[in-house]
Amino acid sequence: MLGSLIGLERQRLDKAAGLRTHMLVSVGSALVMIVSAYGFQEVLQPGRVVLDPSRIAAQVVSGIGFLGAGLILRRNQTVHGLTTAASVWAVAAVGLAAGGGLYLAATAGTVLMLTILAAIKPLEDRFLSRARHRTLRLITSETLAVADLDPLLRRHGLDLVGLRVGSGERPGERQLDITCGGLAEAKLPAVLDALKGVEGVRTVAVGQSVD
Repeated sequence: MLGSLIGLERQRLDKAAGLRTHMLVSVGSALVMIVSAYGFQEVLQPGRVVLDPSRIAAQVVSGIGFLGAGLILRRNQTVHGLTTAASVWAVAAVGLAAGGGLYLAATAGTVLMLTILAAIKPLEDRFLSRARHRTLRLITSETLAVADLDPLLRRHGLDLVGLRVGSGERPGERQLDITCGGLAEAKLPAVLDALKGVEGVRTVAVGQSVD
């Protein structure tokens, strides 16, 4: 149940690892912890056979990284999936806590994770993204007017803070380096698609973020 709450938040944003993935990771981790702590009672002999219940939990913490690595993608010059990979890793810890009987800790961890994923993201997009600028490099035809791009940027809530115009590699081409403020990670795909749809824009690339 706790894992599904995290999965619902990821599913709402249409992430690769959604409801079922988080539920399976949480249930599997809880089951592994139960087996580690209570599954070998019959073979334990005081003074002769001693098992450490934390040994399998440690393997879950490191092993879940393989699943998280499959969620991280690199597109253009941006990395996607880091937050979802982190949530899958963290929900495994929730499952371990629940499997070990630490229900209060598992519940508190779930509440904190939901707060981080859902409540803090709007604040991050509003304040932190404004403090950073991102450069978009466009290769356009020489007939495209730079002023035609300004309304498009404003529709997506972006501020044009810098512009550099140069010659393209081919005749009749022009290179535009547009520095925008307020371009959060979530907005990037929509902005790129909109720019690619402008007549006269041939290619669009994303530069590194700068303070």
